[in-house]
Amino acid sequence: MLLSGSIRVIKASSSGRELQLYRVSAGESCILSSSCLLGHSRYLARGIVESDVEMVILSPATFRILMTELPAFRDYIFGLFSERITDLMELVSAVAFQKLDRRLATLLLNKNSPITSTHQALADELGSAREIVSRLLKGFAEQGWVKLGREQILITNADALKKFTAL
Repeated sequence: MLLSGSIRVIKASSSGRELQLYRVSAGESCILSSSCLLGHSRYLARGIVESDVEMVILSPATFRILMTELPAFRDYIFGLFSERITDLMELVSAVAFQKLDRRLATLLLNKNSPITSTHQALADELGSAREIVSRLLKGFAEQGWVKLGREQILITNADALKKFTAL
């Protein structure tokens, strides 16, 4: 359970490409960890710390006791499951049905401008290759929607990006 900070939970393919599954923020718990504790199984995903974190780690035995004896804890865990399953279904839908250029535009709009990030980090969040993201960002810059700098992206026309995502 994360008390402060932020962790990105990712799944890596055998080729080394990564896909961000979700973020765990302060006050939340990782549902993959909870799922593994509930199912007595392992799931190979990684957590990447984005900022300094403080967390509480529960033993499997303590987790089971809390799930059994504290309805508020059980409701909290299952509430997180519900939220994350919705998030993951949106991710699956975006990957399956939405073009990468629109997914990138949406990602940019959901971040505070100026965006301090590498093209590789954005590609990792989208489950794509850096070269493709760089090409798309260059196209966005040519349209006048963003201005590119070293590890920084400034959104210059948010309205145009929003219209593009709605197509």
